[in-house]
Amino acid sequence: EVWTLMNSKYSEFLPSVQNREDLVAEVEGLCMDIDLLKAAIENEVQQDLKVAVTEFTELKQQLERDSVVLSVLKMLQEFDTAMKEFSTALLEEKYMPAAQRLQKARSSLRKVESYRGFELRIPKALHKELTVQEQNIIYQLGKEWQKLVVWKLPHSKGSSSLEAVVLSELHLHTVPPQGGDTAVPPVAAVLQALAVVGELHYKLKEFGQLLMEYILKPLISYPSLEPVTEEQPDVFILRFRSQELASDEFSPMKVFDQIKLIFEVLHKYLLNVPLEEPGKGEKDGRVTLAELLGELIWEELSNCLIHSCLVHSVPSSSSQLEQYKEVIESTKEFEKALKEMQFLKQDKTALLKYACNVNFHFANKKCQDLIKAARKLMTSEIHNTVKITPDSIAALPELPSPGSGDHPKTHGPSNLLDNGTVNLGSESSLSQSTLSLPTCRISSSVQQLVELAYNTMEEAKTSTKFCCLQLCNCVRDIFHVFCEVVPKYHRENLQKLPQLAAIHYNNCMYIAHHLLTLGHQFRYLSSAVLSDCGGTFVDAVPDFKKLGMECFLAQMQVQKRGVLDRLWSARNFSNMDDDENYHAANKSIKQVLHQLKGLGTVWQDVLPVHVYCKAMGTLLNTALAEIVTRITALEDISAEGADRLYSLCKIMVDEGPQVFTPLLEEHKNKKYQEEVPVFVQKWMMFKELMIILRANLQEIVDRWADGKGPLAEQFSAAEVKSLIRALFQNTERRAAALARIK
Repeated sequence: EVWTLMNSKYSEFLPSVQNREDLVAEVEGLCMDIDLLKAAIENEVQQDLKVAVTEFTELKQQLERDSVVLSVLKMLQEFDTAMKEFSTALLEEKYMPAAQRLQKARSSLRKVESYRGFELRIPKALHKELTVQEQNIIYQLGKEWQKLVVWKLPHSKGSSSLEAVVLSELHLHTVPPQGGDTAVPPVAAVLQALAVVGELHYKLKEFGQLLMEYILKPLISYPSLEPVTEEQPDVFILRFRSQELASDEFSPMKVFDQIKLIFEVLHKYLLNVPLEEPGKGEKDGRVTLAELLGELIWEELSNCLIHSCLVHSVPSSSSQLEQYKEVIESTKEFEKALKEMQFLKQDKTALLKYACNVNFHFANKKCQDLIKAARKLMTSEIHNTVKITPDSIAALPELPSPGSGDHPKTHGPSNLLDNGTVNLGSESSLSQSTLSLPTCRISSSVQQLVELAYNTMEEAKTSTKFCCLQLCNCVRDIFHVFCEVVPKYHRENLQKLPQLAAIHYNNCMYIAHHLLTLGHQFRYLSSAVLSDCGGTFVDAVPDFKKLGMECFLAQMQVQKRGVLDRLWSARNFSNMDDDENYHAANKSIKQVLHQLKGLGTVWQDVLPVHVYCKAMGTLLNTALAEIVTRITALEDISAEGADRLYSLCKIMVDEGPQVFTPLLEEHKNKKYQEEVPVFVQKWMMFKELMIILRANLQEIVDRWADGKGPLAEQFSAAEVKSLIRALFQNTERRAAALARIK
């Protein structure tokens, strides 16, 4: 049974094994076919495919080259066509089509030159031809332009004098023919063609320069010029004529009207031509000739109008500011007219801005004029003087009563003082001369300078806040300039001439005197304005006092050195019994007195009396102190020498007071000559020295009076002992006297 079962299983398995073997054999056969096919593809088909790809690439490149050549040929054909049409249009004087064809030819040639990889010689030749034809049309258009716009200028070209301008004419052969075809006027064709070829800018620039030099600038600079227009059938003529004027005043309204007339006729006959200017216009790339010309000359024209016309019309006083509104309105109308003619762009308002800023320009002009006038006064001669007294009355603003709050009004002399006094309660009163400047002489130029400052402050009261501030600052600047200019400009004279030094001192004190109250008198201007310009002028008072004092003290030092130099030749007042020494000392004393008398004369009626007396007293005191010092230093004085020293001192005592002559009236000077001890500190010491020179020992001891007498008030014990030893021989009496001096 087992064997039978195995045979039945084997008989069932055997066919299956044979079938699988058959399939293996079939698969092996298919693999061999695949290998054969793969080998065939690699050896034959792939090689044929590579050849096909190479052929396709070559055909593609050939097609591209042929396409480029075809495009180049097409553009060359377009170039040729455009050049032929250009030549035809140029011969027929159809300038605009000719210019357009030339631009088309240039565009085609540029496209040809833009292709790379082609070494073509023909574009170079075509470029040369294009350049020749371009210069040809430019030449033709230039001739046409010269026919349209003709300048007839004087032989001295370049001169813009009045005579040359009157001989100048502008002829515009742009008048449309009567009854002719005006669809495209010849002038428009020429100008449009010039714009297309890029030459219009150069033509307009040259035209604008001539227009400025021979028409616009002369109209601004010469008020007597008047434009004359004349229209003939084929030409428009613009010329000038000169008319006599009563004055050379610049009227902006007249200038604006005349320039507006010029642009109106230019706009009518030349400038109203639309041009194709891509990128420059606002609508479809179109601009007018007026716009192009405006861009070229407006800046120069506006500057000329401002600096040669409007600047002269700026008012010189605040009362004229109201009238300036007419100028502002005229400027507005002028700019509006130019904008309507498209000569001026809407955003250009340089003239109107300048005119509307009149307050600023008025203030600047006023300040410049004030500084100029002040500087002229400062550099004028100092010695031209006027006399100032406490009774001098100036036309100053009236100060309001305290607490009134009213603004002061300007009128004549101040009425603050009634019958010469100001009441301060029921009992006390001040005289009119209280706090007044003492009688002296000042330069007339300084008086005018102070009046200029007052007038300026007075004008500031009625000005705008800005002008008020500028004018107040200008007054401050005037006084600052005085401190800088006068000492330097007049330095040499102030050092050499004592009279000018005294006048300068008075000038400084006069200015300082007014600066004390100048700000107070105008305190009602505006608290804000006054604070902006420094509040008051009191801060400048010390500077002016210092300026005057330094100059006068420097002159005093010069005079002191003169006194000491002259006393130096007195040989120390020693050995006066020697005639030669005595004569030398006597001469030096007289020279000192002569110097002081001369100085007193040049300062007479110039310095205030108290300053005069103090100055002369100081110089005389210098001389006396030097003499006392020299004599007290002597170790031996003979009897004859003492007498001669006494005589020399007596000359000083007798003639010294005569140098005090502050006033012109001689009888009035006696008062000051009698008050010499008040002004000369060493006067009493000098007189005591004279007493000692002639006194005996007892008299000297008596005047010493144990240190309580008049001699002790002037000399020290050592000085008195030294004089006794020099004057008296060494005796018991001298020793006793010396013992009493302690």
